[in-house]
Amino acid sequence: MLRNVRCETRRLCYVVQILKMSSPYFMQSSAVLTRSSSHGAGGGSAASLRSKLSSRQGDVDAVPARKVKVEAEEVKVEYDGDDGASRVKTEHWEPPDWMKQLGFIREMRSCRDAPVDNMGAEKCYDTQAPAHVRRFQVLVSLMLSSQTKDQVTGAAMQRLRAHGCTAENIVATDDKKLGELIYPVGFWRNKVKFLKQTSAMLVTEFGGDIPNSVEGLVRLPGVGPKMAHLAMDIAWDQVSGIGVDTHVHRISNRLGWLKKPTKNPEDTRKALEEWLPRELWSEINWLLVGFGQQVCLPVSPLCSVCLNQYSCPSAHKKGL
Repeated sequence: MLRNVRCETRRLCYVVQILKMSSPYFMQSSAVLTRSSSHGAGGGSAASLRSKLSSRQGDVDAVPARKVKVEAEEVKVEYDGDDGASRVKTEHWEPPDWMKQLGFIREMRSCRDAPVDNMGAEKCYDTQAPAHVRRFQVLVSLMLSSQTKDQVTGAAMQRLRAHGCTAENIVATDDKKLGELIYPVGFWRNKVKFLKQTSAMLVTEFGGDIPNSVEGLVRLPGVGPKMAHLAMDIAWDQVSGIGVDTHVHRISNRLGWLKKPTKNPEDTRKALEEWLPRELWSEINWLLVGFGQQVCLPVSPLCSVCLNQYSCPSAHKKGL
């Protein structure tokens, strides 16, 4: 008899649960059950109860559709919440130690005694020249700097300025003389051609000045995205993008500042701009170029004196 009473009691509990499903308050109680099954003690008993309730769906025709609908809504809500959290993390990716590493690089660059500090594009123009001539000289120094050490570029710019570094004068200078003035910059023969073509375009279309947009600058022969962004920053005081040269490209990959390794400076620029705050875009070129010239060398970097040697994933690696 006792056994029959227990069976009837259990059957009564099932009926009560089924009746509760038809109540407008069932969603709230079901949510409690869902949380109990996912977190903490008691989750197992709640899951067992839902399993038993599911096994009796055939007792009431209206119950299965309502129950399936509610459970699907709960799963969707919980999934959306989890998915949203993971999506935020993905969209806002940034290197784990970048702020600390940047601070150390600033400290190591505090003396401002790298070649770029004294012979970079910001130091190569005539400060007494008219504004449009200064801008032209900035562009010329950037064009010469490709595949060339700053010391060589600086010396070439001194000779050009003594000769007369304006767009009109470059057009009037024969190729042989121009080659003598810029030699031994890298690929100097090609640069003679590019300087003449670009200067002619600037005289014709801009009165000897340079374009004030990246789109206009990259139209010029011998001018790529890196030069264009640096020219916008230095000549026009407008930050349009990060100037990524071989130093910025190399160091960004070594530090793990990119979601995945990149193979060329333009891909590095795009990857950096996805997460690096815009207010740092101008500074980062100057910082990393000098850092690459003095510490994070292309071959045999000086990891033992670098303040980032304990957080840099490439520190002390063989083959660097």
